[in-house]
Amino acid sequence: MPFAVYVLGLAVFAQGTSEFMLSGLVSAIAADLDVSLSAAGLLTSAFAVGMVLGAPLMALFSRTWPRRRALLLFLAVFIAVHIVGALTPGYGVLLAARFVGALANAGFWAVALAAAVSMVPDGLRGRATAVVVGGVTIACVVGVPAGAVLGERWGWRAAFWAVAVVSLPALWAITRSVPGGVPGGRDRGRGGGTAPVADARGTASAGQGPETAPAPARTPAPIPVRDELRLLLTAPHLLPTLLTMALVQGATFCAFSYLEPLLTRTTGLTITWVPVALALFGAGAFLGVGAAGRYAERRPTAFIAYGMAALALGWSALALTAGRPLAALALIPLLGMLAFGTGTALITRVLGLAGRSSTLAGAFGTSAFNLGAAVGPWAGGLALEAGGGYRSPVWVSAALMALALLTEGARRLRRVRSRERASGSTAG
Repeated sequence: MPFAVYVLGLAVFAQGTSEFMLSGLVSAIAADLDVSLSAAGLLTSAFAVGMVLGAPLMALFSRTWPRRRALLLFLAVFIAVHIVGALTPGYGVLLAARFVGALANAGFWAVALAAAVSMVPDGLRGRATAVVVGGVTIACVVGVPAGAVLGERWGWRAAFWAVAVVSLPALWAITRSVPGGVPGGRDRGRGGGTAPVADARGTASAGQGPETAPAPARTPAPIPVRDELRLLLTAPHLLPTLLTMALVQGATFCAFSYLEPLLTRTTGLTITWVPVALALFGAGAFLGVGAAGRYAERRPTAFIAYGMAALALGWSALALTAGRPLAALALIPLLGMLAFGTGTALITRVLGLAGRSSTLAGAFGTSAFNLGAAVGPWAGGLALEAGGGYRSPVWVSAALMALALLTEGARRLRRVRSRERASGSTAG
């Protein structure tokens, strides 16, 4: 695997920490800036909205740039807004900084996913995607708890400084390892793991000396924006896959966002067990991403279908057994593994369906991911306000997974029917 792919994972780790760390800092921010808890909670909503809107907009904005330049710009803006956020004395500036930071994060995600799969052979696309997405899972295990500790000891601003500082090595490493070519073809990273390049006789060659190395292939011209959007919107099965991804992520973040009250008020655990449970979920997510990278390429349809069915059963089991501490703690890492493993496989499918429109496909995948991250907690909150109790967000997660299974089933049925029509026309 090229070193550059791991560099992208490091940057995504810092960005994932920023996205989720406010869950442990909201009270401190509200007290310091003299705003309500609900106003402080809008800082998370602003980030989610920025991610949903920013992914396609930033991908269109940078689609003709060399990928290294786009990654450096987005990461530099991300670092700058965290410095502004750490220094600002006002809530309005912090809210704007969160939104702008999300735009930069969304643009980075879209370009990083496309860049990662372009630097490896087709058989390693799933593993490259897993390395990048794995940055988020490590953020859940390490970054978010560390941000909470920093906020408790030195104030919430220390967590913003830490995100900026952790991002700096990635900024330097991108300049040294990520290829500078424009989108449209395979890249050869500086950090190793070059993909084979066909020479003039059609023979694959890699790592040859200067006397036998073929002339560099001409990079295909970028597709016009209108044509690229048409290709994406008409690509078979892409839009149903994006809908399925949003539903799976909505189910994940619906339950994850309200895990603390479930454990402390229904399961009966003390508050000291909450970081342990979050770490267990993150550890399971890390294993799930790794499993998707290794096995989802072999049988992607079965991997996704079984993962979603297991998630529907798993969220239902957690809702039913939430009053039993051992059962709840055993299910949490399993659900983290299933959720992020299935999500990673869905992202890989989106990039595979897109063809040459991989950057915009990565943007749409990022938007779908964060749309679920925004809608899921909102739906869980509605269930709580309706008096459903602390188990109700978990039941909402199970219902969202049932909808995801329906959309995936409908996609597969359309695929079978299209194959039957094609075979019938061929026979005729």
